[in-house]
Amino acid sequence: MRKQTILMLAAAMTAGAIGGALFAPTPANAVAREIIELQQNVTQLLQNQQQMQTQITQSFAVEKTLLDQLSDTVNKYNANMATLEKSVQDLQANSGSRMDSMSTQVQGLSDNVADLQARIGKLDQKLTDTQNLLQSVDAKLAGNAPATTPSPNGPSSGPPASAPPTGPGGAGPTTSAPSAAPPPSADTLYTNALHDFEGKRYELANSEFTEYLKYFGDTDLASNAQFYLGEIAYMQAKYTDAVAAYTKVIDNYPKSFKLASAHLKKGLALLELGEKTAAVRELRTVVRLFPNTDEERRARAKLKELGITA
Repeated sequence: MRKQTILMLAAAMTAGAIGGALFAPTPANAVAREIIELQQNVTQLLQNQQQMQTQITQSFAVEKTLLDQLSDTVNKYNANMATLEKSVQDLQANSGSRMDSMSTQVQGLSDNVADLQARIGKLDQKLTDTQNLLQSVDAKLAGNAPATTPSPNGPSSGPPASAPPTGPGGAGPTTSAPSAAPPPSADTLYTNALHDFEGKRYELANSEFTEYLKYFGDTDLASNAQFYLGEIAYMQAKYTDAVAAYTKVIDNYPKSFKLASAHLKKGLALLELGEKTAAVRELRTVVRLFPNTDEERRARAKLKELGITA
């Protein structure tokens, strides 16, 4: 369009010059010179326009190249960001699994330490009782020892051995009815249950922990036994049973050192059941009541993963 305008202008100027030359009393040489100058000007204008168009085309090509390069860079950046996000998500998932495994191992070690401490305390008590019993027996033997006197027939042979008791009518010794076998000791039962849990014999461990609570529900390790019932259910993906077991730890043993773990694992089990609101409440309880603990850090990490503030 611009080129056409310039051509029309040049044609008009040429026609004007020719008209002027025809009607004006100007000499012919002057008119010819003006026409030549006008043609040169038009040619220069056309050349300038061509140069501008070439420059514009080159600039457009350069800008398009830069734009393509920028688009490729953005695409590569987006791809790298997607890869990085996936790596972070995988790392978080792996870290969560490792933390769960490490937490279980630490809990097992803590329980073993608590079990050993309880055993040492009981052994000390048994040793004290045994010493007291020996002292009592020694005192009785020293106070009740009979004086020996010579006998014409030789040394006294002591009282005759008493005959065994007889039943009615002297029919022979009496027999008592057999009694029911007592349950294993608390230490033995708990140790066996914990050993089976660590060996992933969950059904047997569940039976043993349940039996422990039946006979020894008021001992120091009772809350541990109840907690491990929840752990067994969680490992077997029985999340409803796990929530119920963890709730019993929270409700029945408010001073248990498993309380923080019970709240945390209850929250994780509720997440598995899709009960997000209740799960978030449990996780926030861990953050609020048990600061500066491993359970508090795990609860914060899970809340952050869910996109929820603690």
